Amino acid sequence: MSVERQIKMMPGILIGLLLILGGGFVIAQTPQPTQQQRTVSETLDSWITNTENHVVPVAEAMPEEKYSFAPPIAYGEFKGVRTFAEQVKHLAANNYAMAAMIKGEAPTPEMANESGPESVRSKTEIVNYLRGSFEALHKSMAIINLKNVVEQIKTPSSWQMTRLSLAEDAVAHSFDHYGQLVEYLRMNGIVPPDSR
Repeated sequence: MSVERQIKMMPGILIGLLLILGGGFVIAQTPQPTQQQRTVSETLDSWITNTENHVVPVAEAMPEEKYSFAPPIAYGEFKGVRTFAEQVKHLAANNYAMAAMIKGEAPTPEMANESGPESVRSKTEIVNYLRGSFEALHKSMAIINLKNVVEQIKTPSSWQMTRLSLAEDAVAHSFDHYGQLVEYLRMNGIVPPDSR
């Protein structure tokens, strides 16, 4: 092979090597599951665990004296937004409501209005309430199987009528508020646990 032809092939060879090496990097960076997922219940529960592993540390990272923090208007249009504590309680109340409905139970009033119990006020109480909401979700995931995952169930919602949609709501809703909680941490000069 001529030197000229070898030089012309170099960019293609380099790109091929980069793709091979880059692919190995992507595989190395992909988190490995901690357990095998063999059933619908285990698969959904792994998403609940993943969500819990992101959300609870954020709630723990905010100092108790900052639990009453809500962004001031100087940051933008934040009039009437929830405080950090209210965000966490709201997230947890929704988790409890989804868990109850998956099991065929009616949500309590504080779950239904997604505010959480008025008696839960301190950081410790709020974090425990949040942890309890994930425990409730884990228990509700345990009853889901291939026969009932998309079975129509009675809920107050006009569009969430299966256990699968309720489980998806718990994850999506939690991550929606996770993003807001992360911003509240950053506004207070706190690096979120996932960014450390």
